[in-house]
Amino acid sequence: MTAPEGPARRVRVTASRRGAPAALRRPVASALAEQTGLGELYLQGLLRAQLRLTAAVASTITAVLLGIPLIFALVPATRQLHVGPLPLPWLVLGVLIYPTVVAAAAFYTRQTERTERRFVAFVSEAGTERR
Repeated sequence: MTAPEGPARRVRVTASRRGAPAALRRPVASALAEQTGLGELYLQGLLRAQLRLTAAVASTITAVLLGIPLIFALVPATRQLHVGPLPLPWLVLGVLIYPTVVAAAAFYTRQTERTERRFVAFVSEAGTERR
């Protein structure tokens, strides 16, 4: 084997291969429709966001529904209070709890619809950018 003569010669590459195929880019909507791995990731993100919202609302309502009778049990003076002819526990558990549950349901519905609108906007926006 012979030693190379002189310093190594440098070669500059100025352009990429012309025959290389362009990367296939799919719109997000088609990735969702065809159930590709990317589409599954997007759907998992949507489901995870909805699950977090569900857990937050359900835990809040559960805490309220369990906390009210617990307060009445631990603080006996609250059982003796009357609002007009009705005892306070009857008023709270029989009347005031329903608007609270309806408000929580309305909040949950608004937030879920907002999350879904944002997801649809993301999918349509990502689909138009990649084309």
